[in-house]
This record gives sequence, C-alpha cells and structure tokens, in this order.
Amino acid sequence: MRSPLLDLHGAVAADAPDQDVAAHYGEPAQEQRALETGAGFVDRSNRGVVRVSGPDRLSWLHSLLSQRLDALAPHEPTQALLLDANGRIEHHLHLVDDGEAVLAHVEPGTAPALVAFLDRMRFMLRVEVADVTAEYAAVTGPATFEGVAFPDVAGLTTTLIPRAALGSSDLRPAGLWAYEALRIEAHVPRFGRDTDERAIPHEMGWIETAVHLHKGCYRGQETVARVENLGRPPRRLTFLHLDGSVDRLPAHGDPVEIPGGRTVGFVGSAARHRELGPVALALVKRNVPVDADLLAGGVAAAQEVVVPPDTGANAEIALRRQPARRA
Repeated sequence: MRSPLLDLHGAVAADAPDQDVAAHYGEPAQEQRALETGAGFVDRSNRGVVRVSGPDRLSWLHSLLSQRLDALAPHEPTQALLLDANGRIEHHLHLVDDGEAVLAHVEPGTAPALVAFLDRMRFMLRVEVADVTAEYAAVTGPATFEGVAFPDVAGLTTTLIPRAALGSSDLRPAGLWAYEALRIEAHVPRFGRDTDERAIPHEMGWIETAVHLHKGCYRGQETVARVENLGRPPRRLTFLHLDGSVDRLPAHGDPVEIPGGRTVGFVGSAARHRELGPVALALVKRNVPVDADLLAGGVAAAQEVVVPPDTGANAEIALRRQPARRA
C-alpha cells in the first residue's frame, strides 16, 4: 500500500521490501537529527497489522508463540516469535492487548501469511483473526501520536494510528534511512533483513525480548531449550563498523569474509549514521573470533559484539545496547 508521503517534495522510495515508503526526503543526515531530537517522525506505514479478538485470544496466542501471553496486562506491549517445528523464526510480532483485542505489527508483506496460519489454528476456540493493515499505519517518532503505542529504539515510540491520519503531524518527515541508522546503532535486528530461513532466536539475541524461557509448550520450544541448556548456537549477530573511506555500503545478503576469502556469514542491514559513519549488522558463524577483521561485501569492517559466542548454556545474554543519543 503506497504511502501518500511519497508524494512530498524530495521523497525517494526505499528499496524492497520498503518500496512503499520513503528512504529519505532529500536530506538524510538532517532527517536523522530531527528524529533523534524529537522533531521528526518516520513513515513506516508499509508494516502489516494483524488483529486477534475473542475471549480466548491470549491463552490461544500463548500456546502458539514464544512469549508468555496468558497473563498479559492490557496496554502492556511485548514481542513474540512464531517458530517452525525446528525452532527457526517464521514471524516476529510487536503486540499489545487493549482489553478487547490484540493488535500486532509485523514486517511488510508478512501479515497475509501470518493471518492464514493463525486462521488454520483456531479450531473451536473463540478467536477471530483479521489483517487490518488497510486500517492502520505505523509511525515512529516521539510519543506524541494518539494510537496504540510500542517502545522502539533510541527512546522512540512506534504508534499505530488510523491510516487516514497519516501525514497530519506537524513534525518533520524523516525517511526510513534515518530510522535504520538508529536501529543498527542500537544493535536491534530486523526479521527478514538480518535473519534468513535458518535463523533461531538465540542467534539474534531475541531471547531477552521475545522469548519466555519458563512458559508451557509451543512449536519450536525444543530448539530454544536445547540451546539455552547446552549453548553453542551455530551463528551470532554482530555489529560492524565499516570503512568510511569507501563510497558504498554493502548490500543486503553480501558475503562476510575473513582474510583469505573464506565466507563466514552475510550482511543484513547497513546504513550511514550521521555520527558513527557507515555501520551494519551481520550474521556470522559462532566460532569467528570477536576481534577478527572482516570484509563485508568487500568493505573492511571491525566487529562489536552483540550476541556473544557463549550464548546459551544458561549464560546471561548481555546485549550491548547503545543509549539514546541526544543532540
């Protein structure tokens, strides 16, 4: 669903899967500054929105997803994963219950498949599932929008507002590049960009935010429990400081190599941060030394640990979150 904000002067559409919103409006660095200082907002109206209603909704979702939801308090936002039978991530949900229904926002283009799966799992339970993407638009910025709110990176808030209200704010529009730079700086992965079809929760650091380790059975729980008890997930998410003298960013999916040309992973997201310069997130093999110099799509890169190699085995997952920046 193409955003009307793409018609604003200077708007440049982002690359797939975000082609329906703006990458920037002609001044990426200034837009990032506006977003950081609370003077801007990002149009993320391409995100899918799913509504689950009915008296059995929380206990039912609790049985399907990785998060404990059976006692979720009204208006308390959380995150959850839908895993396959082998513990691989199929969907990442940001969700909140308003006392009458659960609203969840998900990656662009993924709502129909999620709704189809959930619909098949209803059986005789008192739940209804609907794709309501046409009714809601996600915007990220200061907590000044009226709607269903979710905490986001760098002190920002993502709010689901009526789609008809998109563009009514007096704040400066900032493109998706501005948000992505802050997300990468905060070491927060994005499903479908920083993951692949084999990604599991421990590799991405989602254990601390989207998985409850002591809840009842759900699909894929065996893999989560095994890695938590024994450790040694196959791969780990890492943050990359890229060589700023190169005039390009590595593309999504570009190989990550160690000296000598051996491929040890792939680039997920990359962006230009107005203070840090070019940065990226990558998924690499667990046994890659954390101090090894890397090449990301041919660009020299230094690592900063996000998920440590010894994740699991009941170890504490101490992700190195960056504090919100101030102007």
